[in-house]
Order: sequence, then C-alpha cells, then structure tokens
Amino acid sequence: MIVSSLILTFALAGTAAAQTKIVAIGASNTSGFGAGPGQSYPSQLEAMLKAHGYKVQVINAGVLGDTTRGMLARIDSAVPADTRIVILQPGGNDLRFGIPKEERAKNISAMVAKLQKRGVRVIVADDLQGLLIGHSIDGIHFNGDAHAIIAKKLYPQVVSALGGTANTAAAPAGGQPAPAVTGAVH
Repeated sequence: MIVSSLILTFALAGTAAAQTKIVAIGASNTSGFGAGPGQSYPSQLEAMLKAHGYKVQVINAGVLGDTTRGMLARIDSAVPADTRIVILQPGGNDLRFGIPKEERAKNISAMVAKLQKRGVRVIVADDLQGLLIGHSIDGIHFNGDAHAIIAKKLYPQVVSALGGTANTAAAPAGGQPAPAVTGAVH
C-alpha cells in the first residue's frame, strides 16, 4: 500500500513536471471577471491546447483593476522561473485611470524586455477592446463569447511559440525555452 502510494505520488509529480508552463498576465479581462467559471480565455486556451495533445498549464495571473504599472511591478513574482510563454494582455485600465499612453507603451516594452532576458516567449495581446461591442457584460468586461474568440486567436500563436503548427496534434518534446518572440492579437 505504501509503495503504491509512493509510485502514484512520483508518477503524478513527473506528469506535472512535464507540462509546459504558460502565464497569462493582465487585469480583470484576463482573470475572466464576469465571464463565469472556466470561461476566461486562459482557461479556454488551456482546454484547446490539451484537446490537441499539448501538455500545458496555463496560469491565470489576471488581477482586477490592474494597470501596466502594476503588471510591471509584479511581473517577476507572477511569472515563475520555469515559464516558457507569457501572454501579456495590458487591457484598458491605464486609459481609465489616466496613465499616459507613452508610459503604457514603456511599461509594456519593459515587461517584454524583462521576460525575453529570461528566455520567455512573449505574446502581446493588445487592441482587444473592439470585442466589447456585442461581447460585453457591462461595456468594460468581456463575456464568455469574447473569451472564446480571444482563445481561438491566441491558439495558433501559442502553438507556434511551442514550436508546432496549428495542425500539430502533439506537443514538442521538453527542453530549454526557445528564443523569445513577440506577437500581437488584433
């Protein structure tokens, strides 16, 4: 009985270790605020990737009310050392809270540079506010349909960052992170 428990424990630990870590960092729209349990784009993206054979864990690091200032301040703590890909969704709170566009751009560039220095691939998912028309719960937050659209738009970029193609059915073997790249979702 004890041996069986130990074998199961080591087997589960090995499975978790084999997963590629992806972090989605942003504000309330990344967190899935108002979309319902399991409806955030990070949750839907993880389900899509797993359905296609990718061994991934998508960590949702969305914080309600966050700005690019806050994201920059917490980027190191929000993105574990073994993260391979970060989806950075800066959101619209900077505009809502009066942070100048120039500062927003500098904060985004600083986050991308910090992550790239660590060998993390970065996908910048910006300019998503157009999805609020017809896909919003309150004019500020995406509904589940918008999150599904975002997950579908991010899927090929994430697969590419994993070293595959959108038609690939299995994840590439583990190893060191590939060189950092950036992309945008529009």
